[in-house]
Amino acid sequence: LCLVAAPSLFAQRYAYVDSKYILENMDEYKDAQVELDAMSKKWQETIEAKMVELGRLRRAFDAEKILLTKELQIQKETEVKSQEKEIRDYQREKFGVNGELFKKRQELIQPLQDEIFNAIKELAKERSYALVFDKGINTNILFSDPKYDKSDVILKKLGYSASDK
Repeated sequence: LCLVAAPSLFAQRYAYVDSKYILENMDEYKDAQVELDAMSKKWQETIEAKMVELGRLRRAFDAEKILLTKELQIQKETEVKSQEKEIRDYQREKFGVNGELFKKRQELIQPLQDEIFNAIKELAKERSYALVFDKGINTNILFSDPKYDKSDVILKKLGYSASDK
C-alpha cells in the first residue's frame, strides 16, 4: 500500500516565492514605507522632545529638592512621575503592539499582501502546484533551487518587474 502511494506523493508539483522581494518591487509598498517612516520619525521626535523636557524637570527638582518642604517635594516628584507615565503611554499608543503605527502598517500593507496571495493562489491553480512556500517571511527553508522560484512570475502577474526597482 505504501509503495503505491509513494509515486503519487513525488508527482506533486511545488514552487516558492519570496514575498518580501515581491513587495520591495511594488511601488505602492515603497510609498507605504515612506509614509510609515515619516509618521514614525514625527512621533519619535515628539518623544525625544518630551524626554528633554522630562530631563529638565528632573534636574530642576534635584537642584531644589533640599530647599522644598516635604509637601512640595512630593508634588514635584508626582509631576516627574506623571510626565514619565505620559511618555510611556504615548510610546505605547504610537509604537505598541496595537499602536497607531501597527494599525497604519496593516491598513497600507495588508491590501498588497492580499493581492500577492491572490496572485499566488491563481498561479498555483493554473500550474497545478500542490504547495507554494514563502521564502521571504519567517522561513525554515535551508536551500531552494532558483528554478522553483516564481517570485518574478507573481511580480509580472501584478504588473511589475524586478527592473522597476
